[in-house]
Amino acid sequence: MKKYIWLGILVLLVAIQFIRINKTNPTVDPQEDFLQLTSADAEISSLIKDACYDCHSHEVEYPWYTNIAPVSWWIKGHINNGVKHLNFSTWGTYEAGKMDHKLEECIEMVEKGEMPLKSFTWMHPEAKLTDNQREKLVSFFQSVR
Repeated sequence: MKKYIWLGILVLLVAIQFIRINKTNPTVDPQEDFLQLTSADAEISSLIKDACYDCHSHEVEYPWYTNIAPVSWWIKGHINNGVKHLNFSTWGTYEAGKMDHKLEECIEMVEKGEMPLKSFTWMHPEAKLTDNQREKLVSFFQSVR
């Protein structure tokens, strides 16, 4: 009986590999992009791209492990949730009040160390921010406000 349970689990794990996530990124209009609109310098642009854009833009770079279900579903859920709350690719479509509110949230999340998520930086060490980098990002977000 135990053998059949393990065989069933194995068959299920193989079968779910055929349920793929959509990895197509929508087209990005550079005129709407946060980094373009704020004229961020190269250092800030790099920090934001490394730490934020994979979950908060239409410029997601899907790593190899997004080919493995159910991990891929979990990651896609994070990405969908991230762009729902803040999408740097569509920044230019936000109204002034929404921009200000989102910048306020960016400042708070970066200051508190809540963003980028630990689960993201674990697999993306380039996204892990030092205290100095956090201060630079917060200062930049404040200057844009």
